[in-house]
Amino acid sequence: MAGAAGSFGLTVLLVALAGMAAVLSSRASERLRVPAPAFFLVGAAVASDIWPSLGRLSGATVQRVVTIALAAILFDGGMRMGWRRFRSASVAMTWIGIMGTLVCAAALAAAAHVLFAFGWHAALLLGTALAPTDPAVVFSVLGRREIAGRSGVLLEGESGVNDPVGIALLVALLAATPAGAPIAVTVTGTFLLQMAVGAVAGAAGGRALLAFMRRVPLPDEGLYTLRVLAGAMAIYGLASLARGSGFLAVYVAGIVIGDERAPYKGEIEHFHSSLASLAEVVAFTLLGLTVSLRDLLAGRAWLVGLALAALLGLVVRPVLVGLLLLPVRLRWGERLFVLWSGLKGAVPILLGAFIVQGGIAGAHRMYEVIFVVVAFSVIVQGGAVPAVARLLRVPLRIIEPEPWSLGIRFQAEPEGLHRFITAAGSRADGCPVGDLPLPEGAWVSFVVRSGRLLPPHAGTILRAGDEVVILAAPGDAAALGAIFLPAPR
Repeated sequence: MAGAAGSFGLTVLLVALAGMAAVLSSRASERLRVPAPAFFLVGAAVASDIWPSLGRLSGATVQRVVTIALAAILFDGGMRMGWRRFRSASVAMTWIGIMGTLVCAAALAAAAHVLFAFGWHAALLLGTALAPTDPAVVFSVLGRREIAGRSGVLLEGESGVNDPVGIALLVALLAATPAGAPIAVTVTGTFLLQMAVGAVAGAAGGRALLAFMRRVPLPDEGLYTLRVLAGAMAIYGLASLARGSGFLAVYVAGIVIGDERAPYKGEIEHFHSSLASLAEVVAFTLLGLTVSLRDLLAGRAWLVGLALAALLGLVVRPVLVGLLLLPVRLRWGERLFVLWSGLKGAVPILLGAFIVQGGIAGAHRMYEVIFVVVAFSVIVQGGAVPAVARLLRVPLRIIEPEPWSLGIRFQAEPEGLHRFITAAGSRADGCPVGDLPLPEGAWVSFVVRSGRLLPPHAGTILRAGDEVVILAAPGDAAALGAIFLPAPR
């Protein structure tokens, strides 16, 4: 009994030390200019070669855990986006997220078939798995930097949209059988059903969860965050049972909830942000454990992976997604930055796990190719993102940590309290407080700039990134939003 307890204690200690190392990797990431997900992914792969017992997790277990982790990441990404930001570039994000995924999947499939002799079905699966970008990797690469302007919203939104699109397309391809209806018809029907059901379930589930958050009080503060987490997972499960995309559903639900006020909303957002960070560590670590570097180096999969990674990063995405971006209003520097920063992450490897679980011939080789492409994207492309931003003159704002807070709690929802972040290019950007076209009776309560509280007066000139709190009538929210938020294009 004592021996078993000691063995379990050692396991807990090792896991805790690994978790501490994962947390501290963010500091190493800043100094070495290597994105943190690269440490989790490559480090886990190396560890599984040194201690083979670590890599004996079943593929089904890894797939399920990473699926839940990705759902948590997408829900948090949706809340970060919010309806106001999504609406400011909704057409462009949806266009790039859907069509960009489809054209990249088709081009990569053609390359895999022509250059590396993959069969058409296997090539389509491989191209689809490699097409989606990853919001968690983008956030990790940027660290404390925030992309100013429309390119940041577009990158974030594209990643959130094309993850569900890529997953739905791969599920449709795996479900298609030559003996049934024509494959193109089956894939198109399944894909459209997944997208439609996922969007409806996310919108309806998000509204229902928001009403639940507002109207049903709970006896303890900690239960509010757990309720939202359970609600988000319920939305995923219901959408999946209805043959829709659970990933799209949780992302849409997060967008619906993002800008709305609810009891303990700040605590809920902080909890889900921390949970998404933990989910990122878990997802990349588990996926890294499923790859044997010895087998990878012994075969030719790494050569195929490097070739496809270079083709994707330097030709396919710049050309095809670049053409799709032509109708979108962006400076050329911002346009090139978006094309470079379409980073791959956990989603392609998760889709590779779906392929392996589907029993497709040559699935293990495809999985190794996907791993190499993701590693190249995270380490090479991701490591160069800050330098590329400087070269293309894309403004990056450093967000300093704010470990101290000052707040007031109310038993009922406060009426008429409005909080805005001044957007670059908005009517408030560069405008003195006294010249703001505020509704009658509205007044600026305080301004926070770079973590410091400013006592506002008529001559205080607002800047992009300033947090402004305004007391006004509850019905003035739309008029105030037109002053502080970027105008929809």
